Amino acid sequence: MNNNNPLLEIKGLKKTYPVSKQLLTAVNTVSFLIFPGETLGLVGESGCGKSTTGRCLLRLEEPSAGDVLFEGKSVLDFNAQELFHFRRQAQIIFQDPYASLNPRMTAQEIIAEPLRIHNLAEESQIPQMVAHLLDLVGLSKTSLSRFPHEFSGGQRQRIGIARALAVKPRFIVCDEPISALDVSVQAQIVNLLKNLQKEMGLTYLFIAHDLAMVKYISDRVAVMYLGHLVELAPAEELYNSPQHPYTQALLSSISIPDPVIERQRVRTPLQGELPSPLKIAKGCPFASRCPRVQSQCREEKPELKQVAPGHIAACHFPLHTS
Repeated sequence: MNNNNPLLEIKGLKKTYPVSKQLLTAVNTVSFLIFPGETLGLVGESGCGKSTTGRCLLRLEEPSAGDVLFEGKSVLDFNAQELFHFRRQAQIIFQDPYASLNPRMTAQEIIAEPLRIHNLAEESQIPQMVAHLLDLVGLSKTSLSRFPHEFSGGQRQRIGIARALAVKPRFIVCDEPISALDVSVQAQIVNLLKNLQKEMGLTYLFIAHDLAMVKYISDRVAVMYLGHLVELAPAEELYNSPQHPYTQALLSSISIPDPVIERQRVRTPLQGELPSPLKIAKGCPFASRCPRVQSQCREEKPELKQVAPGHIAACHFPLHTS
């Protein structure tokens, strides 16, 4: 997969917000690639900058610095017309399946709207196309005339997915698409996304904090902490051989169904509180919570470096657990 040219290239992405005469750095010089047909998982604690990163890729938020290249072209340089065409190529599935749907529109109107905006079909063709999209996401035609409040959370998220698929995108930011759903529904939505990816050749950035689900759906996983990218690796390798202490702490929080193994596990819980993003330390951003911190960590920010083929980590003293 990685022999292909990247579909997206994120270079030194930074996003800041003015807060009380200070600058809050939500995303701090983040760089990574997303290849055609893959799912890149993006994980980290709440407030680490995952969703802001996803929104910056689509220019729903304007980055403060850096660049986003889509097929080698800078998204940030697009004029209004180029950005309009880019919106067909790149879509988003939002976290809250109720707030992201217009409560005054029926399912049919919601899914038909992007078809009309992008002039993708004759008016007479739209009902049939909407019915097909509903079928694609596992909803019946009887849903067409119903309003969002008449659906369950999982059904609403399916409508959101159908809306995103209506313009036949190539890339979708899945912004915590299962976090607002019941546990029993989450696996259904993730399986739906996997099946759609296979059928339609989609590329995903899958943002979540459920690490078990991220492993299930992702080809590679990137870990963010306090706006920084601290580790990125193929999913299986990241879960089997985490090199950054923060990644190890996150993974140790995952419950294992086997009670015998669960009792025997050595957990490494996170210590302390997440530091304020208004106060950026000069050393490693994780130094104040790291169980392995040394003086170099407090003075010098570690750069991302390769610790194994396709596996990078920003740590002066990577764990080398493989």
